[in-house]
Amino acid sequence: MLKRLAILGSTGSIGTQTLDVVTQHPDRFRVEALSAGENLDLLIKQARIFKPSVVSIANPKHYAELKKSLSNLNIQILAGPDAALQIAVLDEADTVVAAMVGFAGLKPTAAAVAAGKEIALANKETLVVAGEMIMKNASRTGSRILPVDSEHSAIMQCIEGEEYKSIEKLIITASGGPFREMSESDLGKVTPEEALHHPNWNMGNKITIDSASMMNKGLEVIEARWLFNIMPDRIEVVVHPQSIIHSMVQFTDGSVKAQMSVPDMRLPIRYALSYPERLASSMKRVSLATLGSLTFEKPDTKRFRNMLLARQALEQGGNMPCALNAANEVAVKAFLDGRTGFYGMSEIVEYVLDKTTYINESTLEVYEETDLHGRQIANEYLNKKGK
Repeated sequence: MLKRLAILGSTGSIGTQTLDVVTQHPDRFRVEALSAGENLDLLIKQARIFKPSVVSIANPKHYAELKKSLSNLNIQILAGPDAALQIAVLDEADTVVAAMVGFAGLKPTAAAVAAGKEIALANKETLVVAGEMIMKNASRTGSRILPVDSEHSAIMQCIEGEEYKSIEKLIITASGGPFREMSESDLGKVTPEEALHHPNWNMGNKITIDSASMMNKGLEVIEARWLFNIMPDRIEVVVHPQSIIHSMVQFTDGSVKAQMSVPDMRLPIRYALSYPERLASSMKRVSLATLGSLTFEKPDTKRFRNMLLARQALEQGGNMPCALNAANEVAVKAFLDGRTGFYGMSEIVEYVLDKTTYINESTLEVYEETDLHGRQIANEYLNKKGK
């Protein structure tokens, strides 16, 4: 059966790799809709190749050129900040690939869940910010959420066929990023260019910086808490530099299951799109004999404080993970723009958490207000530091 896809964030890292998977399995997937933010040239190229029914771009300034460039094709053109919302609830699409980066992906993904769509979820911020609300709505509408993050995909694969009550602990692995062995003093001097060179994975800028600061593991713990309905104290993070084991699950009988593969995001993307089937692929296989050994170590939360800050926000609950995410998005951009140092990112996040008023209501309005307020606090902090 041909599965019809709407891809939110088609020009980003996950979006382009999703289209790679579609190309490899033309008999299984059809692209019905593509949605992008600013990358007009790549969106036009994708639309010409995949010929979707609808294409949208967030920046309305690009509408005229997009429409002109695709005028010879029978494609509906949408533009504006809410265009992705229309793509997310498109009747023609069975599965929505939520690959937008950051808080911007929340509203379209929430709309897709409300519409009962199947979600291939790569936008981890959706569950970080609004996990309780999203999972309740998914249960109500019958929306199935399938993780695209390699770590959460690994957990899903490990618990497939197991009883929920037999799960003792989730073990999320981390590569440790490019600065795993760097001293505390040297970490304070790293540049954005250095941080963007991940040793194992090919990802977008935001996710790569989160990996370097270990914030991504904190966000993944929050995501796992909601996705698998498990308490935070039963989620462990372990550093695994080889990035071959993507996560593990420990069971009540003492057994541990691990999912292993070479670090390639197209595997979890393919699994989410084809679940519960496994589609054959030509991707490189793991050679244990060549690897020789797999190593593990505890994460260093002294040098990488973001993990502790994320845990703190999760334990506080309510709107605090939303404030954490808002602060982190501002902090990452400030680091990439040269406005703060590597450790400055953690300082910004901690400051915003301290200044945020706790709210226990799980509504979209609360999350939008918290996100806006968190960004304002973070930017005020940056402006004071810059003076």
